[in-house]
Parts: sequence; structure tokens; C-alpha cells
Amino acid sequence: MSPSELPCLSLAIERLRASQAQHFAIHVIEAPYRGGYLLRDCLWTDELMHHWRSWQEMFSSRGVPDVPHVSQVSTPPIRAAELPIGQPIPRSARLMQDLGINLWQWLFDGVIQSSLNRSQGIAQGKGKALRVRLDVRDPDLISLPWEIMQSDAGKQAISLSQQLLFSRTTTDVDALPELRSETSLNVLLVLGQNAAPDLPNVGFEGRQRDELKRLKLEQEATALSRILRERPGMGRLAAPCFVDTLLQPTSADLIDRLENGHYNVLFYAGHGVPAPDGGLLFLRPNQPMNGTELAQVLTRCQVKLAVFNACWGAQPEEQHHQTIPRSSLAEVLLHHGVPAVLAMRDSITDQEALSFIAAFAQALSDRMPIDQSVAVARQHLLTLFRFNHQAWTLPVLYMHPEFNGELIKPIEEGLTQIPHTPSQLGGQHPIASLRSLENAKIWTIRGGLMRVGMSTENDLVLANEPGVSRKHAEIFSRSADSMQPTYFLRDFSRYGTWISTVNGWQKVHNYEVPLYSGAQIKFGGSQNSVLEFLVSPADGRN
Repeated sequence: MSPSELPCLSLAIERLRASQAQHFAIHVIEAPYRGGYLLRDCLWTDELMHHWRSWQEMFSSRGVPDVPHVSQVSTPPIRAAELPIGQPIPRSARLMQDLGINLWQWLFDGVIQSSLNRSQGIAQGKGKALRVRLDVRDPDLISLPWEIMQSDAGKQAISLSQQLLFSRTTTDVDALPELRSETSLNVLLVLGQNAAPDLPNVGFEGRQRDELKRLKLEQEATALSRILRERPGMGRLAAPCFVDTLLQPTSADLIDRLENGHYNVLFYAGHGVPAPDGGLLFLRPNQPMNGTELAQVLTRCQVKLAVFNACWGAQPEEQHHQTIPRSSLAEVLLHHGVPAVLAMRDSITDQEALSFIAAFAQALSDRMPIDQSVAVARQHLLTLFRFNHQAWTLPVLYMHPEFNGELIKPIEEGLTQIPHTPSQLGGQHPIASLRSLENAKIWTIRGGLMRVGMSTENDLVLANEPGVSRKHAEIFSRSADSMQPTYFLRDFSRYGTWISTVNGWQKVHNYEVPLYSGAQIKFGGSQNSVLEFLVSPADGRN
């Protein structure tokens, strides 16, 4: 399923300022058919407000907001929903279900429901999923859990569906630049300050406490990195995953790493608070970074996806009981042109976060679009923690209106993606390798792919060569019509790669070139060690 071809239905909600405070307009701003641009007026009801307050009282750690502004009148008790077997469901599940149904009925009513039905019919006729994007333009409605919307009791919530791929969006954005084509997950994992306040560090006990905190942080980084890299059950067509880690960096350290790396995913775990300009991320004690500063560097470095395991990254700031428009971290990043942002609506436990991340990374590596990957990971949380637990509702995905959701190229469009081996192709094929001209050591290219760089996660580690990046380059095979693999080198380093040609040494920097047997290669500096690329006939051995 190519994400660029998915039909899309985009809706927008905004308050009618010239009318009553609870009077809203719902627009269809994009539809997969002609004449799909519709408008419906609606009122925010006291009953819906009652359901929303009941939800907040049970689930929210921020307290009950004073918005939307409606009169305080008595409302009927929440109906006792029934399970299919006729047994009453717990109050928490009943609250979640009733609020989800009420939100659906409020949003998808009349011409908007008709537009959804027609759009979904078009998508089904093409054998594809339908993207549903919601632009909540009134800041008072952003904190609502739109992800739990469901059409009726017993029906699947919209954000759990893989036939309706739900995300939030905003049209108040900078244009999306041309994005790089990616063939691997390149993750920068940043662990910032945790939410616990720092105590004064005095004497031996203070130093010992510092050492213990540092050790705990390193253990958390190792665990997260392992989860991102080692995804059980991955098929042979899964994309490779690289992970670099920063522990409590300064803002300058983070910016430098982003600018000198080749990352498509930023993952931040640590303390965060709502504030104007996109909130604050506490990279280290007393050194916060605001969302606007981060947005600028992420856009400049073409990071496609930013994931935040930080409290309330999807919540706007409030001052004097008034919500500040476009103040949440997710909205600010999207406004500045970051293609996709995944943040939390409320606080999430470590166990919930790790479970979600593992399933999310696996789906991304399986080349699913970002919105589909979120739905898969959300379903995983639901399986683990059940419907009456709000864990699956906490992740909130924002996607740029021009972004097709593609983080890694689907296999049918990929350049490198099928590792070719004799058993898969039904014959004996040549063996490719790199040979050192200094000591004759040989590194075989296995499975049609070799990753080269300074990091130990690479297949060929060049830790002592000047100018070699952590993720420097990759050598990969691509089959032509004859099914005989042809090899290419793709460089994505800071300083480039040198390849011998008939006209001397050629510098390859951030693009790919074909490789021929006998070609000589220098990774990094022009005076570095020379490796020879060789293709030799298979000898029939496995």
C-alpha cells in the first residue's frame, strides 16, 4: 500500500466567533471526489460537556479544564452500556465508550457523515485505506481525546482502525520541503532530565547520587536503543535501523548532532512541560529548550518524524484559564514544517511507553506509513492494557497536510530492498566483498547489504579512520531483469567517500553510484586506507 496514493478526507473544526460561544463550524477541506467541500454548523451540547468532564475526572492528571464554555445545567446520567454478552462494562470503559460515541456523533453528522461514507467507499473501491485528518482550529478543543471516537457501541475507535488512518493536522504550516528518499530508520535517541526534581549535590553522597542517576540513565538508553534496533518477528524485507544516543545533552550538543548526522527520526524521552512557543524540553537540569528552537533545527536537518515520550507534548499551554492558540509542542513543530510529530496527550508510564515504542518501531521497519504504524502500535497497547485503560488513547499523531506519511520507501518502490541470496533466487550468484589492500583482510557482503561507519552497529566498523561518520555509507545489491545483482554505494556521511575511476579518485557525497569489481574505495578522508570491492563467482557453499 503506497502511502502517496491513499485517498484523504480532511476536516476542520473552528468556533464561530460572531455567534454563541458554543457554536462551531465543521468544514470538509479535502475530499477524494469532486464537490466534496462541505460545511456544517453545530452546537457543543451540555450533555457532551458532561461526558467530557466525567472523563477528565477519571483519567486526566491535569485536572478539569473550564472549556468549552457552556452553561452548567443538570445532565442525564451516563447510560449503562452493555457488552455483547449482556454484562455491564466497568465505569471507566463506559465513560470512554460514551465520550467516543458522542464525539463521533457531534463531528460526523449529516453532510459530514455522508462525505465520510462516500470517501470510504472510494477508498474501498481502490482496495486502499482512507486517511482521515482532523484540524482542530479552536484551542479549547485540542485537549479532547478525538482518538477515541467510535460510531457506535462495540465498534472500533477511529484511531485503532487500519482502514481509516486517523491523525490530526493543521493548515497553519510552512510549506513542506522536498524530502529525502529513505531506506533505513536512522534514529537519534535523546534522553533528557527526568521529571523528578534534582536535590543539592553536596559531598560524597551527592557525587554518589549523581553516579547512580547517570548509571540509571545509561541503562534506560541501552534498553530503549535495544528496543528500537532489535524488533522480534521482523521479515527479511524489514528496513535496517540505526540508533545513536545522547544522554542529557546541551542544546548546542543536540543541534550539532542533528546537523552532522543523517537522521530521519528524533526520539526524545524526558521531562517536558506546556509553555508558549511549543513548551519546554528539559534536556538537562536548568537547561530547557523550547519547541520553536527545536522545530527550526529539525526542519533544517530534514527529520521526518519527531517522537516525544514527555508529558503533555500534545497539549497547549493555558494562561489565566485561557488556552494559548498553537502553543503545543506538536503544533509548533508542524507549523514550522516538520512532517510528522507523535506526542503524548497526558503522562504515560514507562511500561506503556516501551510497549508502544517496540510495536511502533516494528511497524515502521516493516515499511508501513507513519499513521498506519501508530494504529498498529495503539492496537498493541489496547491488547496489553484493555479498553478501559487509557494507555492506547495517549499517543497523538500530527501530520503535515502535504506529507504522505512515508518514512521508509515501500518495498515495491525501494531501490535496495530485497536481499538476494542463492536460495531465494534459485541459483548460484556471485559473492561480493571488500578487501583491505594493506593486510588482505576480507569482509563479505551478506544478504545484499553492508553498512559502513564508525558506530559498532555497522557491518564494517571503521573506528580509527579520520572523517568516517557514525553511519557513513552502505553497499547494496539491486537486481536487474536478468536477476543478477548489481551493486551500488550510497554515501550519507559528513565528509564523503572516495572511489577510484579511470580519471582518478572521485568524491561521492550524499548520493549513490554503481560499483564494479576492482573498484577501490576510501571512506572518509582522502588519505585513509584503501579497500577494494570484489565480485567473485559463487563456490556453491552456503
